[in-house]
Amino acid sequence: MNKTIRRGLKAFGTAVATAALIATGAAAASAHVSVDPDDPAANGFTHLTFNMPNESATAKTNKLEVKLPTDTPFTSVSVKPIEGWTAQVTTTTLPKPVTIDGSTVTKAPTSVVWTANDASHEIGPNEYQSFSLSVGILPAAGTKIVLPAIQTYTDGRVVNWNQIQQAGQPEPDHPAPSFTTTPADDASPAPSATPVAQGAGTATPASQTSDAAGTWGLILGAIGVILGAAALGLVLSGRRKEAK
Repeated sequence: MNKTIRRGLKAFGTAVATAALIATGAAAASAHVSVDPDDPAANGFTHLTFNMPNESATAKTNKLEVKLPTDTPFTSVSVKPIEGWTAQVTTTTLPKPVTIDGSTVTKAPTSVVWTANDASHEIGPNEYQSFSLSVGILPAAGTKIVLPAIQTYTDGRVVNWNQIQQAGQPEPDHPAPSFTTTPADDASPAPSATPVAQGAGTATPASQTSDAAGTWGLILGAIGVILGAAALGLVLSGRRKEAK
């Protein structure tokens, strides 16, 4: 076989193997409880979908608890039923009264717990489950809503997904699910950044994109760079041979 072709094939194989390692590492890093709102517009309602993967090779996941905000509480929380799981919404007195849509709110839903009814419905290794809520009313645009989650395994291990992502810093090991509200559907674009509501996190101009989309975007970019470099090496190698 032509040496130039052999070198090219070897470079291509190395590139593919490297890309696979990058993909595997990125996928592992993104395997955590996340939340995806379908419409995070302020002053409205949204469906929240929590995706929870099982990260244990030996135990199953049998419980998920999500903490709801108390500084910008939801006045309405509804659970989408899941076969084989029981959901419980807990309403408590807020640390301090909050005014929502002109009314003073002193009590609100503060947590939701999903529990598997039996072993056949528990989440096994290499599996995940989605849990959905309908919530509202959403707070002002630019409010970061953090929803800490607690994942429980059948071997007794408990994982707290409650670390806050800091701007400009690497993602923590156990980030809390979160999203940021956007301008109300009937609102005109603001000329400047919208202030963050009291007690909320850093404001951003749009809702948080899904972790999976961001992760695979980085993976595809890395693969493109690696394969491009391999192709360039093949061309240069051929030119050197012709020059001889």
